[in-house]
Amino acid sequence: MLILSGELIFILPYFLARVFRPTFLAVFNVNNVELGSLFSVYGTVALLSYVFGGPLADKFLPRKLIASSLIFTSLGGLVLAAYPSLFILQILYGYWGFTTVFLFWGAMIKGTRIWGGSLNQGQAFGYLDGGRGLTAALMGSIGVAIFSIFLPEQVLEASLEERQYAFRKVILFASAMVTLTGILVYFFMKTEGAKEDFTKDNSTSFKNIIAVLKLESVWLLMVIILCAYFGYKVTDIYSLYASDVLGYDEVNAANVGSLQLYLRPIACFAVGFLADRSNRISWIIRGFITLLLGAVLFASGLLAAEQSVLFFISLVILALGTYAIRALYFAVFKEGNISFALTGTAVGVISLTGYTPDIFAGPLMGYFLDQYPGILGHQYVFVLLAGFAVLGLLASWRFAIISKK
Repeated sequence: MLILSGELIFILPYFLARVFRPTFLAVFNVNNVELGSLFSVYGTVALLSYVFGGPLADKFLPRKLIASSLIFTSLGGLVLAAYPSLFILQILYGYWGFTTVFLFWGAMIKGTRIWGGSLNQGQAFGYLDGGRGLTAALMGSIGVAIFSIFLPEQVLEASLEERQYAFRKVILFASAMVTLTGILVYFFMKTEGAKEDFTKDNSTSFKNIIAVLKLESVWLLMVIILCAYFGYKVTDIYSLYASDVLGYDEVNAANVGSLQLYLRPIACFAVGFLADRSNRISWIIRGFITLLLGAVLFASGLLAAEQSVLFFISLVILALGTYAIRALYFAVFKEGNISFALTGTAVGVISLTGYTPDIFAGPLMGYFLDQYPGILGHQYVFVLLAGFAVLGLLASWRFAIISKK
């Protein structure tokens, strides 16, 4: 239940625009900058939700928090399916910034940390993100199938109305899945039996925040997650790259977006298993090196229309690096001397900085993609990604040093 809910709650605000980006831009009549503004609104609201929702996870049990988040989030799908104006979309994404984070995020991370115990944090978070990736991949395949079923056979000749009709079916299916998961979580998710001392904390939230901020590891994790999450945000444009640079139609471009999702469980399951048998932070360092290599390949301009094979090889490298880091950055709390009792608060404080790409990555990428159409705009985005990979590598190296003290 934790794994299933961990991915499905983000399927409406993020997944649809990631897998179906060319289609999303067309049916909502928005450009890349305007789509980026939606993510920016989401990120701004989410930022405040991380801070206030984190301590909440240290006070209450996860089941009701997570179930409520899922149900409230699914209601927004009905608004999305009506193809509202840009202004209403901005309000909707602000609403989702609250529903997907305030009651949900800290509870999910804390529940996973309890599940992993003291010895299997790598596996717990690897299974969480790998399972989320597998859920996303399956949803992507089903979503693309639904979309193609309701489109005419000649995809390139489909009218805007036909694409809107087909995409509405995808939105409604996603909303129904989120609702169903919320109901299942409420009745069947069992975390209450997990060690009560991990879920109850009698300290004041302010004291917890001060205690967390005194740890150097917390500040380093802010940087590590910020850099890794920017890499994750770049996965939003994989399908657009296939469309803009390689010339794929909307269904095949969506298939590219769906295909890279299958790499997520492979990377997360493998690195989670290996990390608990060695040094977890060393695998984060390896992940940033891999991410840097993939970013350089895309930034080089070599991946043009006639280089489909090299494109897919580079895509695999980039995705594996991105997802390997994601699997582990919350699994190194023990090495950072962050106690179980402070997990929710630490997650909230770290996320305040770590997830700021939700605010700036979308508009920034949108600017380059709209200002420099074709491969050039994509190259600029991947140059930025290379810079973040270097910064994340340095922060990880420093974390490795202090964790040995």
